[in-house]
Amino acid sequence: MKKNTVRGLIVLAILLVAFIAIAFAVPFARTTVFWLGFGFAILAILFQLYIFKSAASANGDAKSRFYGFPIARIGVYYLVIQLVVSLVEMALAKVLPTWVALLINIILAAIAIIGCITVDTMRDEIVQQDGKLKKNVSNMRGLQSISATMVSHCSDEELRVTLQKLANEFRFSDPVSSEETLELEEDMHSQLGNIQQALVDGDTDGAKKMCTKLMGSLVERNRICSVSK
Repeated sequence: MKKNTVRGLIVLAILLVAFIAIAFAVPFARTTVFWLGFGFAILAILFQLYIFKSAASANGDAKSRFYGFPIARIGVYYLVIQLVVSLVEMALAKVLPTWVALLINIILAAIAIIGCITVDTMRDEIVQQDGKLKKNVSNMRGLQSISATMVSHCSDEELRVTLQKLANEFRFSDPVSSEETLELEEDMHSQLGNIQQALVDGDTDGAKKMCTKLMGSLVERNRICSVSK
């Protein structure tokens, strides 16, 4: 990422020097329109520094950077269009009305800024929702892991079948938790702990009864998930 940033800065520096050289090497008429075109082109180049910062997440998260690609695309489009428009304005500096040049440049800059802010806001919302979803599935992932582990630790064949069925039910249950299911999921976690203790104590009958109770809790949890959608 640092290498790409350095390369981008080098390209911007070359572009800046090249544009300034063209602007003063070509005998353009130095009117107000010329300076408007020149000034907005320089601002467009410098604006890419903001684009670099916005396109990359503050914490360096790869997914956030991926969602930041549209911001970089907007910045590149604006830069290319503004440079072309500025060169045309500078070439037509004698005949182009000042208000026309000013209006065009302001509209281009406004579109670019609004576009970047909009995309950046959407990117932050998507990343936030992704993080929330990851957190919401952590409870069920943990329950699934515990239930699957118990199967391999059971020596009783009949109980092993029951535990496998329970593990499958956890595996294919809705993985997303909600406020309505959190309390029930905490209770199921406690029930799994009791089953684990029963396995350690060799209490096969007790473990079977607990599995039946836990299966009922899981069915109720899935019913709540279905109703809340």
